[in-house]
Amino acid sequence: MLDVASVTSTVCDLFGIPRPVHCVAPPFTDVAAFAADRTVTKALVFAADAIGAHLVRSYAEAFEPVARHAPTLVEACAVMPSVTPVCFASMFTGAPPDTHGIRKSERPTLTCDTLFDALSRAGRRVAIVAVENSSIDLIFRNRRIDYFSEAYDEEVVERTLNLVAADQHDFILAYQQEYDDKMHATVPRSPEALRAMANHIRNFDRVARAARDRWATTSHAVAFVSDHGTHIDPLTGRGTHGSNMADDLDLRLFWGVHFPV
Repeated sequence: MLDVASVTSTVCDLFGIPRPVHCVAPPFTDVAAFAADRTVTKALVFAADAIGAHLVRSYAEAFEPVARHAPTLVEACAVMPSVTPVCFASMFTGAPPDTHGIRKSERPTLTCDTLFDALSRAGRRVAIVAVENSSIDLIFRNRRIDYFSEAYDEEVVERTLNLVAADQHDFILAYQQEYDDKMHATVPRSPEALRAMANHIRNFDRVARAARDRWATTSHAVAFVSDHGTHIDPLTGRGTHGSNMADDLDLRLFWGVHFPV
């Protein structure tokens, strides 16, 4: 099974651009195959924190709005340790932790080459929309891209909708964190956590629908991805992650590649 680092090579192949310098992860072949004879010019990646494969399996019907926009489902796994900054650093560099340098729950600014650098070098305009002081908001700073730090998930969605409508960016990364917050405060399948999961699905449906409408006449991709899963800490009785347990590692990533008729 490929890990989350394959997101970078997959996106690069879809755009038909060179990969970052240290990207060693192969692409998801079922997704990259769409770019065999043509490439995309726009992409929206929606990163929902801590949505593991066990949730996708158990609540398959709830994820139907995601699959309508992104019907290609691929299996992937988190990198170790399965914590947010480590996993997202690998996801958007294509490199393992020993290469990109984040090996624990810390949030330094990455100095290695990233997907966003590769897109920028290729002339694509990039936007990162994230909750302020989240890992994604911090570790990819100091690049020639546009950053939008928002109060929380709903503000991220509104900003993303505005960016899609303005159509000034070729690649937009939108990050959501409510499920991770609620899961840590309770357990992975508490009513509060499942409501947060449903909010992520609803928010993806909103931004993906807007992107597909705005980009209807151009080739584009939309994706719903996550960094790691979750389990219940036997010591605290609350949700956590970071282990090599299947519930922490196993992921399902949704991709949609669309070309105008």
